[in-house]
Amino acid sequence: MAELAFGIIGNVIEKLGFVAYQEFCLAWGFKSDLEKLQHTMSIIKVVLLDAEKKQASDPLLRLWIGQLNDVLYDAEDVLEEIEYQALRKQVVATYGSTSTKVRHFFSSSITRAFPFKLAHKIKGIRERLDAINAEKDQFKLMTIIHGDAHVMHPLRDIDSISFVQPSTVIGRGKDQKKIINLLMHPDGNKNVNVISIVGLGGLGKTALAKLVYNDEQVVRLFQLRMWVCVSEDFSVTRLIKEILKSACGTIDPNWNVDALQTKLRDVLRDTKFLLVLDDVWNDDHNKWIGLRDLLIGGCKGSKIIVTTRSNSVASAMETDSTYSLEGLSQEDCLSLFVKCALKEGEENQHPNLLKIGKEIVEKCKGVPLAVRTLGSLLYSKVDEHEWEFVRDNEIWKLKQKERDILPALQLSYDQMPIHLKRCFSFCSIFPKDYIFYSDTLIHMWMAHGLLLETSLNKKQKLKDVGDLYINELLSRSFFQDVDKLLPCFPLYTFKMHDLIHDLAISVAQGECSVVDLGNKDISGTIRHLLFSVEDLSQEVPKCLDKLTKVRTVRFTAELPVPLVEACIFRFKYLRLLDLSESSFEVLPSSIGTLKHLRNLDLSNNNRIKLLPNSIVKLHKLQTLVLLGCSELERLPKDIRNMIGLQRLSVTTKYTCLLENGSLNSLQFLDVIGCSRLEVLFHEIDSQCLTNLRTLMIGGCESLTSLSLNIKHLTALEFILISDCPSLNLMGGGEDNQDLKLSLQTLLIEGSLMLEVLPQWLQRSANTLQYLHIVGCENITALPEWLPILKSLHTLVIQYCPKLSSLPEGTHHLTALRKLEIRGCPKLSRKCKREDQSKVAHVREIELDDDTRSTSTEEEDDQLPCHEFRMHA
Repeated sequence: MAELAFGIIGNVIEKLGFVAYQEFCLAWGFKSDLEKLQHTMSIIKVVLLDAEKKQASDPLLRLWIGQLNDVLYDAEDVLEEIEYQALRKQVVATYGSTSTKVRHFFSSSITRAFPFKLAHKIKGIRERLDAINAEKDQFKLMTIIHGDAHVMHPLRDIDSISFVQPSTVIGRGKDQKKIINLLMHPDGNKNVNVISIVGLGGLGKTALAKLVYNDEQVVRLFQLRMWVCVSEDFSVTRLIKEILKSACGTIDPNWNVDALQTKLRDVLRDTKFLLVLDDVWNDDHNKWIGLRDLLIGGCKGSKIIVTTRSNSVASAMETDSTYSLEGLSQEDCLSLFVKCALKEGEENQHPNLLKIGKEIVEKCKGVPLAVRTLGSLLYSKVDEHEWEFVRDNEIWKLKQKERDILPALQLSYDQMPIHLKRCFSFCSIFPKDYIFYSDTLIHMWMAHGLLLETSLNKKQKLKDVGDLYINELLSRSFFQDVDKLLPCFPLYTFKMHDLIHDLAISVAQGECSVVDLGNKDISGTIRHLLFSVEDLSQEVPKCLDKLTKVRTVRFTAELPVPLVEACIFRFKYLRLLDLSESSFEVLPSSIGTLKHLRNLDLSNNNRIKLLPNSIVKLHKLQTLVLLGCSELERLPKDIRNMIGLQRLSVTTKYTCLLENGSLNSLQFLDVIGCSRLEVLFHEIDSQCLTNLRTLMIGGCESLTSLSLNIKHLTALEFILISDCPSLNLMGGGEDNQDLKLSLQTLLIEGSLMLEVLPQWLQRSANTLQYLHIVGCENITALPEWLPILKSLHTLVIQYCPKLSSLPEGTHHLTALRKLEIRGCPKLSRKCKREDQSKVAHVREIELDDDTRSTSTEEEDDQLPCHEFRMHA
């Protein structure tokens, strides 16, 4: 908890220094009080790192830290109230107000009631903080300047740490062969056999199952292969849906249970299938029977692989063959450790490190997760003292169970910089085996102020800092199973191992909680809530009554409107509200009272038609997600009042996204599945998107114009346009010869109107790195000015049959490293013959029916745009 307090107190001190000199505080006489608060917090801050080290053995110190956390959160809330009023005044000053109530509010309420209430809150916080400061002396805490508390682990490229081919898994070759042998021999008495892989957490059961699942023999053996992550929720209905998604890609959301069961039987009937049920915890035989009866219609020789930690689970699943997975040998563990800890070629340069590493590996007891985590902790560190610190750490002396790896994970966590610890602990709010999307998690971190504004350069934004944090957690093996959705853009999914998730829960310590109707024992200090019960009734859980300071509410199931209203009414300090997958028609107008709210997710609600006008009062809102809201008629008229909005992701049935208004703070705009949309904007301020960095548009078949003036989009770095057959990309800055743009990536898919590339692309001659053109059937030629794109390193052209040659001067694209041409027979033939000299300098060339490359690196992760465009 001390590391959480250290991060919070740093944020509060910074805010105090800024807020104290705001016009409101000077006018209301708060400056002196806020400066005193800042001074007291600075005194406390310097002992917090020592408190972190001592808290494990001192219950009173942990209690003191908990009280400090509570005061700091309250201080943060008060400061944000001041910030909100400043934003409110800014909105009225900029856009005016047609509401006499608003004008009256600023002429009376702010000048009388609000300052009085605020002064009372500040006084209370000062008194509590003074008492906490006085109590700290009893713990004899030493002053420790934070020093390297924010130093990042040496970063590796995300491709090198995460996207590991199954063949690189160490020490499981024999296990793989034995499992495949079990798959090859059917039981004569059954159509479907169950094989259970049983082993302790962290041994690599899932990794082994993936090796088997992707083995060429197995692929040839089964007509259909399906993979479902089960985890602790063995809901038969949910599993049917997941199995069908794995088998068919998508399912009809309107299917009831009977329709789902019928569809599953149809899919499996007379089919030899392999189904992997990964990470099963259910040992209730009756639940398994409910699912089993739907799976027995496959052809003889069909198999189900179950991975589980428990033999009782294997028994309940009527296992025909149980494979007990053992730990890795010391030799294999050392190989894995060296692979994670040392750069290639370094293993022979540091014999003493190898000796210490061998002793560290022995403490890991053959568990690959422990080996990988500690190896990643020491990556690129060649100081023997740092390796000895890990080997000789006191944490190994704590009493532990057989093959307990939590000490190894805790040790790796302890060595993380404080800002990463806060981001990691926040992940405990998600259920086990949750699939994270990188951009979604980053915007959640942003909502809670967890990203440090320590940019590497002036152009770097908080989103970039978030990408660095995820990269760092990946490099430390705290995230795994990474799937990169786009090679040229930092958008990817990943998961958290169960044991890592357990660690996140343990370090969150009262910050996060899962709520169900029967949960009566819940701490009043809880800040992050997850509602996970599938059949929430209309009754509001009684346990919510004592909660007043919640900052996050997420739902993982269908939710009743009374519960949503109760959360909005009770939790006035919400920063994040996730109502995705809901189906209510009306969002309560009380949403406008959540003045601290920064992240609102309403995605995949296919019934909501309008948002209440009160939503535009959310001046601090940074992220608004409305993807999949297919019945949404329009966005609020005064959305320009949401001056803090940085990310907008929307689906609407209206013909125009915005009729008027300015979105000066917007950096990320996703417009997906808007079948009736004709133009993005009407009468829009020509400079309203000057901070826009990413623009994604997909599935908008009626869209004819972006109605954007390119000359104002100087910050735009990434454009994705997919399945917009009527869209014309011409215009907007064509004639401005002095225009300089920052575009780095352009991906165009399925644009039938595209005959030539737009002229304004020349304005990114020094920045464009990735150009992807696919399914543009009417494009006849690439422009002669293409060779001026001096930074272009990847050119992908797919299914553009009218293209027949590359422009003259293509050899001047000296940065070009990869050229991929598929579905363009004329162009491919030309590149093999007459145009061969134009591309002789390119290191990797992929043509129709031909691949020439000097690189051994696999590039199969080059996905078509439609694979990722519907991401919410």
